[in-house]
Amino acid sequence: QVQLVESGGGLVQAGGSLRLSCAASGLTLSSRAVGWFRQAPGKERDVVATINWRGSSYYPDSVKGRFTISRDNAKNTIALQMNSLKPEDTAVYYCAARQSTGSRTSYLEYDYWGQGTQVTVSS
Repeated sequence: QVQLVESGGGLVQAGGSLRLSCAASGLTLSSRAVGWFRQAPGKERDVVATINWRGSSYYPDSVKGRFTISRDNAKNTIALQMNSLKPEDTAVYYCAARQSTGSRTSYLEYDYWGQGTQVTVSS
């Protein structure tokens, strides 16, 4: 049984930092692509960061230079370090994994999802 559980969300002031974590069970993350996505009310689910099995990462322009995705193979977890947070970063953040190794930026390409964790950035 595959399960992904996010943690670390909360309320933070603009300019602050948060670190999200995603713990996986029933699925080994080291050999496949994983990513973080976010969805604000009334908006589509968008990619925040991805990392493939070789360790190559991707970030959209909206978070590039502020967010960093990482993977801890020993703990079978992935993390998202978020710095210099802005009010527009407010959303529910989800971790996701693919069955395959290739990285993708569309949420439609991911097979396993967590329940999400709320991140709220106040101005």
